[in-house]
Amino acid sequence: MTPLRFPAGFTWGVATAAPQIEGAAFTDGKSPSVWDTFSRQPGAVLNGDTLDVACDHYHRFDGDFALMRKLGIRHYRLSLAWPRILPDGDGAVNQKGVDFYHRLFDSMAKHGITPWVTMFHWDLPQALEDRGGWRVRGTAEAFARYADVIVKAYGDRVKNWITLNEIFCFTRLGYGTGSKAPGHRESERIVNQTYHHALLAHGHGMRAVREHGGRGARAGLTDNVIVTLPLDLRAENVAAARRAFVEENVRVLEPLFTGRYGAAYCRITGRDGAKTEKGDLPLISQKMDFLGLNIYTGFFVRAGKGGRPEKVPFPARFPASDCAWLYLLPQVLYWGPKHVTDLYGPLPLYITENGAGYNEEAPAAGGEVPDLHRREYVRNCLAQLRAAMREGVPAKGYFLWSFLDNYEWEDGYQRRFGIVHNDFETQRRTPKLSARWYAEVIRRNALI
Repeated sequence: MTPLRFPAGFTWGVATAAPQIEGAAFTDGKSPSVWDTFSRQPGAVLNGDTLDVACDHYHRFDGDFALMRKLGIRHYRLSLAWPRILPDGDGAVNQKGVDFYHRLFDSMAKHGITPWVTMFHWDLPQALEDRGGWRVRGTAEAFARYADVIVKAYGDRVKNWITLNEIFCFTRLGYGTGSKAPGHRESERIVNQTYHHALLAHGHGMRAVREHGGRGARAGLTDNVIVTLPLDLRAENVAAARRAFVEENVRVLEPLFTGRYGAAYCRITGRDGAKTEKGDLPLISQKMDFLGLNIYTGFFVRAGKGGRPEKVPFPARFPASDCAWLYLLPQVLYWGPKHVTDLYGPLPLYITENGAGYNEEAPAAGGEVPDLHRREYVRNCLAQLRAAMREGVPAKGYFLWSFLDNYEWEDGYQRRFGIVHNDFETQRRTPKLSARWYAEVIRRNALI
């Protein structure tokens, strides 16, 4: 068997997010985020774990970048902490917060690592939540100021910008189910409005990059599309899976790519659809340079009565990770990008997150963490992505989630996604088997 090669220039990287790794939650003027507040609510997060220390990346970033360089990683997707830069959300700039990221980008440059910066990865300043959060337009307007500040501050060195990460998670799961911060359970009408306000923020982020990003700046959104897999390759099941994909992702992808809330959106949301104002949809749908896709799992679909999509339930022993939601379906990296390309056109795509989470033990004797389960899943996912690329899907890069074991939201520190093991007591970093393997994939630009 020969290695499965990727095209020259394919971007290989890793990803993290500020609230999950930085720690220093109240250091140098940073204000509380909704996750700092949520993690202190009894029962909200496993074991009552907080983000206070996390991976202490705030103090250890130079060593982390040295390790990245040693592993051959040259592209790093990170996020900036909104409450570290604008503690009130839209008020005075916290210069200490701005300076921290200048030091961080200096260190990345020293180690030859290219930044891919996510403007918002869920850590809304609590001050904005106290004024209504994503329920109100004011939060999108506050984001506009934040986006202007950071693009002006870092645009000389940051050329790859991602506006928002996973709208579904901080709207539907934050204001609908309450499983993520800020932990509310609102009506369907309010949830749909939070989607709209998040999309407005995306539009403001795109505008900020166009106005202040400088030569070579690129920008797009990262969406965690819900991937629908045809049960088999019969035409009726493929058609049902594609129809289901539209319906599952209509709240984000339809306005983003078509500039309207169309028939499918109106049929699904009914009287609970988002209320818009003049100019909203042109702002939301301005052309992106790329789309980021966070893809982990999905579900099977077959054609039911009248060809309508019918979800096929998973049996009790279907292969899964230690995440209750993460069934092991490598073909999601074929069908997710393919659905997007077939439905919305050949926009350059980047897989901005993919991986698997397990409840792992400490390194074994000799210091190795033999995470073959993660390695095999990622390897199989990459093979499926390459198959999609051979059929014309314009995938340009892949960012593995995550570089480090970190704070996994409501699962606290128990669930580990990293290719580098982190001992949260000592903050000792240990590359896992998957890290050594991924380093070789990057070196060869080929799946081995």
